[in-house]
Amino acid sequence: MAEQLSGLADDRALLGRTSTAERVADILRSRIAEGYFPPGTRLSEDSIGGALGVSRNTLREAFRLLTHERLLVHELNRGVFVRVLTVEDVEDIYRTRRLVECAVVRGLGDPPYALGALAEVVEEGRAAAREGDWKGVGTANIHFHRELVALAASERTDELMRSVFAELRLAFHVVDEPRRLHEPYIARNVAILEALRAGDREKAEQLLAAYLDVSLERVVEVYRRRVGEDGQGG
Repeated sequence: MAEQLSGLADDRALLGRTSTAERVADILRSRIAEGYFPPGTRLSEDSIGGALGVSRNTLREAFRLLTHERLLVHELNRGVFVRVLTVEDVEDIYRTRRLVECAVVRGLGDPPYALGALAEVVEEGRAAAREGDWKGVGTANIHFHRELVALAASERTDELMRSVFAELRLAFHVVDEPRRLHEPYIARNVAILEALRAGDREKAEQLLAAYLDVSLERVVEVYRRRVGEDGQGG
């Protein structure tokens, strides 16, 4: 925990002079997504509040926001913990992804599309793979899908999927086989990008749907072994 708290102390400057619960939640959400606080970790009010220099009430409100986003869980008389997803949670995350991401591609309209950010994260993933940074590949992969959703130019969709992708990272941290999990999707991301560059929305949607189906199967297979079929999360 000491290392994690040291990282939070570095984030203290991000809060500025107004330590709002939303800003604290943003910091904790990022730290959870990056794996600083793995699933199942108890979050200490005193330690985290001290590291960030925020009041207990502000921190509790941030915890409440993240609990609403299903990233944290409050256990009576035990405290607040980073959530451990169930297998059913993982399946539901992918069901949501399929509904939203495929709909975004289907509704893009006439080409050409603004694909600069998507191309950048494809290269980000390739660069991480060349260095053997498989967690970095996983991060780039999440960024790819975030930028894909951003093509809809909808703040509400972006906000919805920000929460979904943050939950997905909880599953990835439990699986903890980053190369096996993420390496196959570098080429799939390239194929989706090329289909969109060619203006072929139908092909891009087909590639994306197949991608998500294969990813779900792979993640659930490993996740079930790690946490058991009934899961441990609330």
